[in-house]
Amino acid sequence: MDDFELIFTMLGERSTTEIHRQEDSRGLPKLKDDANAGGKIAGDARIALEKRLKRPIVSPENYLVRSEAEKKLKLR
Repeated sequence: MDDFELIFTMLGERSTTEIHRQEDSRGLPKLKDDANAGGKIAGDARIALEKRLKRPIVSPENYLVRSEAEKKLKLR
């Protein structure tokens, strides 16, 4: 995960938290709405930056591939 991916993830999480606190949300449906709203804020910001930079923020190079040996060691 690079800097921008981390920043937009944090924006979504923090936006969701602030929306929840502001509205004093209760119950799963309302909390889900808050999470969708926070995610939309971060998603819209990412799309706006990608349009401005004319390149994607998320790239396949940010994905770490673990070897089968590493996966087996972790299971033990």
